[in-house]
Amino acid sequence: MEVPVVKLPDIQANKPQIPINLSRVGVTNVKKLVEVKRKDKRPIVLISTFDIFVDLPSHLKGANLSRNFEAVDEVLEKAINMPVYEIEQLCSDVAQSLLKRHEYASRAEVILKSEYVVKRESPSTKMECQEVVEIFAEAMAMRDDVENMAVKKLIGAEVIGMTACPCAQEIMRDNARKELEALGIDNVTVAEFLHRVPMATHNQRGRGIISIEVEGNDFVSLEKIIEIIENSMSSSVVELLKRSDEAMVVQRAHQNPKFVEDCVRTMAKNIVLGFTHLSDMAVVTIKQINEESIHRHNAFAERVATLGELRTEIAQE
Repeated sequence: MEVPVVKLPDIQANKPQIPINLSRVGVTNVKKLVEVKRKDKRPIVLISTFDIFVDLPSHLKGANLSRNFEAVDEVLEKAINMPVYEIEQLCSDVAQSLLKRHEYASRAEVILKSEYVVKRESPSTKMECQEVVEIFAEAMAMRDDVENMAVKKLIGAEVIGMTACPCAQEIMRDNARKELEALGIDNVTVAEFLHRVPMATHNQRGRGIISIEVEGNDFVSLEKIIEIIENSMSSSVVELLKRSDEAMVVQRAHQNPKFVEDCVRTMAKNIVLGFTHLSDMAVVTIKQINEESIHRHNAFAERVATLGELRTEIAQE
């Protein structure tokens, strides 16, 4: 005896009581393992968090959220047999799969966040250690017509470093000059001493953030983004330090004092120098957040521009 097929009601397809469009409907905090392959190196396994959205037209009560999970699983299963080298491309694949499954949607958005471990060594003793960097990728797929989709991809990172305040350091330098002169030290010796020995100042733990949005198949090196952020502050920081390492980090930072604005401008210049292959239309977002040590507030600076705009401004130096 055949068991009759019971068709369950599709409540999501009903018309809502308040028929208005919704910009984003989806699921957040979906955790998945993602294996990123690297040429001539071992693959990296990331414990990643996905946020997944589609837009919802006014005539539908709800989106079929189970299709979002199906889209992620489908793409990740394919990744087992097809190498994935770029997490932003993975997001792009998921976003396009979402649009295919949600025929009513005109836009799909996928956001990936993860922790990325990089190997570093202490500056003096050269001890190897691991540093954790926050990385993220996004993709937005938009339906041009029934057949074609336009996709924008974004990749970025957030890196911790340290900065030394130039303003307070100049005050301390002036105080040291007066004290040395009061001790009868000649001006030439005073100038030489102040040149060799960086003065005290207050420090900040800095967080540098860069994201680059591209269209098409332009490749953006995540390692280069991380390197640019690390080199934009007064000094990088290292988890494992001996006393000689601490001395070198502190001295390096105080020899290279920077305001929060300096960090953003340094990142902008190095992005222009480091990504010459990218289109002028690539959109760059640069942020620096410094957690002050002698204030309760944080210092913040940001620049959002196309790469073409940055190239024009840097060329005028």
